[in-house]
Amino acid sequence: MKVKTEKAALTDKETLNEVIECLRENIPIKTKKTSTQEDLYNIIISAASQMESVENAANKLDKSYSGKTVRNYLATFESFKELEARINQALISKIPRRIKKRKHKLAIDINLIPYYGHPSKSEKDYIYRSQARNGTCSFYAYATAYIIAKNKRLTLAIIGIKKSYTNVAIITCLLDKLDSLKLRIKRLYLDRGFYSASVIKWLMALDIPFIIPAIKNGITGGINQYLKGKKSYKTSHTMNKGKGNEVVFPLWIVCKYLKGKRNKNGIEYLAFVAYKVDVRLHYIAEEYRRRFGIETSYRLKNICRIRTTSKNPIIRLLYVGISFIIINIWIYLLWSKISKCRRGSRLVYQNLFNLKQMLAFLSNTVNRIYGVRETVYIPDG
Repeated sequence: MKVKTEKAALTDKETLNEVIECLRENIPIKTKKTSTQEDLYNIIISAASQMESVENAANKLDKSYSGKTVRNYLATFESFKELEARINQALISKIPRRIKKRKHKLAIDINLIPYYGHPSKSEKDYIYRSQARNGTCSFYAYATAYIIAKNKRLTLAIIGIKKSYTNVAIITCLLDKLDSLKLRIKRLYLDRGFYSASVIKWLMALDIPFIIPAIKNGITGGINQYLKGKKSYKTSHTMNKGKGNEVVFPLWIVCKYLKGKRNKNGIEYLAFVAYKVDVRLHYIAEEYRRRFGIETSYRLKNICRIRTTSKNPIIRLLYVGISFIIINIWIYLLWSKISKCRRGSRLVYQNLFNLKQMLAFLSNTVNRIYGVRETVYIPDG
């Protein structure tokens, strides 16, 4: 009787090769030998897969460079702007089909990583001030553009935010990064932090459909004047933030009956700026919940981000960028390897290959290549 043998859809070695090739093509490290470059990528990937520092990853591997050597090579990245461009190139290099030249829903948000201490002259421009969190008001900040699509939830662009950037500048920079994909924006979802006259005016001038939660301010005026009644409704609001900065926009007020939810009763009012949004009024809140996929991308990023105490903004950007690249490659592998074509939408077996499984693949393969250190020796003298 013949035994049927099935070919593996994906192996751990193939997974590691996909990540290394992507980094080699888009974020090359200046070295004299190709073999040296591959060793460096392996150590960096090992650190990312285990959420640890480069030093710890290098020390655990038996036949590898030291953490100090890896840091010296990474110090060859001298331009923040150039590295940012290379990371964005890597992000879009591994995306499933049906992304380019199509219409998609996008979310834009800002991710904050706490900064402690007093910044040096070279660091000051990259420290972003925000509301206190984790014992500090200073942060490394990164804005990302994220595509909201079934089985294709990808980070398409990232920028490191400088202190001088306005919200309009952040949105403009991210949309510029997407030019090569020739995307058409079906709808843009923004966090309440972007609620301002300048942002709303700019997006309306670009004629981009968008949803932003309105901040409920004012006692007799502002948004609070609309929070009344027992039925949801649409209206318009004029925001006046000084001469030449006045904007009139559509405002949607949604009434939700709590019915004991969160131990509360009565009506909860939700307010949204909804420009050219083709959604029924009562479903606008559920529609906006799609934006929270970008929050998930930040949580995923945190489980494959290299840990470091370095305050160098360039190194910080590199480590954050690599984590988003790994997530994009995971989505790409799911789409291209761990799926089947069928009528309608593609069937993706995400339960067979989640992100933690991919990180285990990467870690185990690097350990096999270099071996894991099993002994410790005290130096002579």
